[in-house]
This record gives sequence, structure tokens and C-alpha cells, in this order.
Amino acid sequence: MSEKGKTRSPEWHPSDADKTKFAGEVMAGKVEASPPIKVVRRPRRRPLDADELYEGILAGNRTALARGITCVESEAPRHQEIARELLRRCLPHSGNSVRIGITGIPGAGKSQFLECMGKMLCEADHPVAVLAVDPSSSVTGGSILGDKTRMENLCRDVRAFIRPSPAGKTLGGVAAKTRESVILCEAAGYKVIFVETVGVGQSEIAVRSMVDFFLLLQLAGAGDELQGIKKGVIEMADAIVVNKSDGDNVRRTKVACGEYARVLHHLHPFTEGWEPKALCCSGLEGTGVWEIWEMVQEFCQTLKAEKRFDEIRAKQNAKWFRSLLEQRVLEAFYREQGLSSSFAELEIDVSAGRIPVIEAVEKIMEVSC
Repeated sequence: MSEKGKTRSPEWHPSDADKTKFAGEVMAGKVEASPPIKVVRRPRRRPLDADELYEGILAGNRTALARGITCVESEAPRHQEIARELLRRCLPHSGNSVRIGITGIPGAGKSQFLECMGKMLCEADHPVAVLAVDPSSSVTGGSILGDKTRMENLCRDVRAFIRPSPAGKTLGGVAAKTRESVILCEAAGYKVIFVETVGVGQSEIAVRSMVDFFLLLQLAGAGDELQGIKKGVIEMADAIVVNKSDGDNVRRTKVACGEYARVLHHLHPFTEGWEPKALCCSGLEGTGVWEIWEMVQEFCQTLKAEKRFDEIRAKQNAKWFRSLLEQRVLEAFYREQGLSSSFAELEIDVSAGRIPVIEAVEKIMEVSC
């Protein structure tokens, strides 16, 4: 029973014969019916400090890492200043992990698969960080952030770090500050970084530009497997894994895996020098999961041997720079006070259908340029 639901004990417990006497003593103020409530105030957290966070992150302190990511995600000017300093100092200690993107339709078992693989990797002395992105409500803007509940066993492992973050308004199912969070996790010593995305869709390409290996998790028997193959997310995958290959579903997953393998054979590989593969696994029973990790290792070794691994990451950094620049320019545009009146008027005209949208955009560009 919770503290709120407990009945407070009196100073002494009267027998049945003394109940009337006890009531009289209480009414007369001679006896307290219950002890006074003691209010215990929790000590306030110390303000965020870049030096303290940096030292804690390098030492592998999960609390410091969590607070550092919170600082990175914050929109408060003071936190942004600390985040810039923290990222600048952590950057030289990053880049030494394997970054894996995990995506798939809702119900494909992404969290179950991650927990199973995460436990295996931790036991093999490969510390794991999971940056799980939860969808945000388009109405309230809130997120459930329930990945720590879904990965309960992995969450208790001191060698693992799980950080759920809201997707917000970001397209592609990736939180806006996920790239910065990866840097902090690598500085904290995590050798394998998983980025679990919201789901699957044509717009979900952001994760592809921040990870080394892109894994698409699928299900068998959830409809026509070929229906989802339309030059979309599948052609960006380095591997397709058909999950939940257990029990009576083993035969269906093998059939689906064969179909995906044939399709991948006819698609142009997204990563030059690597032939995408199709595999089966069971996140529930753990079968086939370690083979997927061996495939990821083979992928990294192949690209490093051909001097492509670092080249791909360099291109990702350049794309990251352009993406953030576009975002800041757009924000600055909307904040521009000189455009406020003309912008508002044109927006009203467009909403009322008085002028075409393209004409309104051209007028805004004339004013701004």
C-alpha cells in the first residue's frame, strides 16, 4: 500500500473497553490521534555545469550523461551555451563506436530485439547505449517515453544506457538533437550506439544520415511483404531482419526472408561495397540475434578495409552541418521583424484563397532579398 493510503497509527492503541475513554481524551486535546506529518524536503539539484558534466561523462557516469543530453535537448539559452561547450570538449573523445539505426513498422518488436541484443553485447564487454525516439502527439505535443519500461532488463544493466527522447515535429522519426546525443554517449565510453526510430515511412531518412549500419526490422504474415517495397526505406537498408521467428511462425519468417533476399538482390546497394542481406531472428528467444551482430562487424571491417568508413562519416558531418544551418536560417526568417506585417497579410490572403501560394512565396522572397 502506498504511503498516501496508509492509516497513521495513534500514540497508543486502546482496547475495545477503552474506546470511549480514548475518544474523550482526543476531544479534550490530551492525546494526539495521530503523529504530526514530517515534511522531508529533497535537496535541490546543483545547477548544470559544463566542467562537472564533462568530467562525469568521461568517467562513464550515467547520471552525468543523462543530464548532459538534457542540456543538449533544452531550448533555454543558458543550457544551450553549456551544451555547446560540452560538445566541443567531448568531440575529440567521440567517433569510436558502431552506430546502428533500427527502424520498422509498429509491432515489429524493435524494443524486444534491442533488449535481447543489448544484453548479449553487454555480456560480451561491449557497453551499449540506446537512443530511443518516441512519437510526439500532434495535438498535445507530449510523448509516452516508455522504452525504459519495454526494455526493463536492459535498463537495469549498469553497462547499458537507455535514453528515450520525444520526436517532436522532426520528420523522419528522429529527435532533433540525436546526433549530439551520440557524441556524448561515445565520449562516455559506449562502444555500440543504437538509434531506435519511431517507425517506417517515406520521410524517414534522417536516421540513415547519422548511423553506420541501417537495420530494417520486419514481420512475416502482416500482409503482402512486397507491398512495402516501393523504392522507399527498404532500398536504404543494409540489412532486413524478419523478427519473431519462433513457435509456429518459423516457417512464415523463413519464407518472408527469402522474398526479401530476392528483392534486395535486384536493388542497388545504398552503401557502396556492401551487399544488403536478409536474416531471421527471434528477439524473444534470442535465436539468430548474435549472427546479426557478426554481420554488423563484417560490414564495418569491409568498409574500413576499403577506406570508406571514415569517408561516409565525413559526408554525414557535412550533411549535418547543412541541415542545422537550414534549420537556423528558417528560424531566423520567421523571427525577422521587418517581414512580420507583409508575412501576416500574405498568409491571410493565401488562407482566404485570394492569391496563389506560389505568388505569395515570391512576394516574400522579394521583400526579404
